[in-house]
Amino acid sequence: MHTYHLRCRMLAPCAISRVFEVFEDPYNLAKITPPWLGFRVISPEKVVMRRDVRIEYRIRWLGIPLLWRTLITAYEPPFAFVDEQETGPYALWRHRHIFQPTPEGTVVSDHVEYALPFGLLGRAVHALVAGEQLRRIFVYRQQKLAEMFGAGCRTLLAPEITRGGEKLQEEEANHGGIRV
Repeated sequence: MHTYHLRCRMLAPCAISRVFEVFEDPYNLAKITPPWLGFRVISPEKVVMRRDVRIEYRIRWLGIPLLWRTLITAYEPPFAFVDEQETGPYALWRHRHIFQPTPEGTVVSDHVEYALPFGLLGRAVHALVAGEQLRRIFVYRQQKLAEMFGAGCRTLLAPEITRGGEKLQEEEANHGGIRV
């Protein structure tokens, strides 16, 4: 499987507890996802974040409605959590959310390991459309988070995508004693 890695990092001038509170509420995803995706949580029960919880979403990609279900596979408040796709548009989706307290606030790191289905065709779709769209989604996300967290918020690493097998960045290392 041909994998890609999207990474980005920002500084929020807020306590780690405040930042984590925003991220652990899956209903906030709609606030930080571009409107053109038509993102909404459709889980039948109210979602309370914890390990092994499943979250169902509906998105629209190129006008096509898609069901997306993720499983929280790691949950270490307020430092990290991981969501992995069970059903959805990707052959692989593993999103690591890492939160590190600093004297200036909280560093928020995202690392998404993903792959598209359909082999060579999936790679072509990634090169032509999907890769740039995903990068733009995370640029939008950082902009909306900056609005939520206020003045002093800044990008430390703009969303970037690399191919699988390349050297992993420090966010894959041990973060405050938590392995994700």
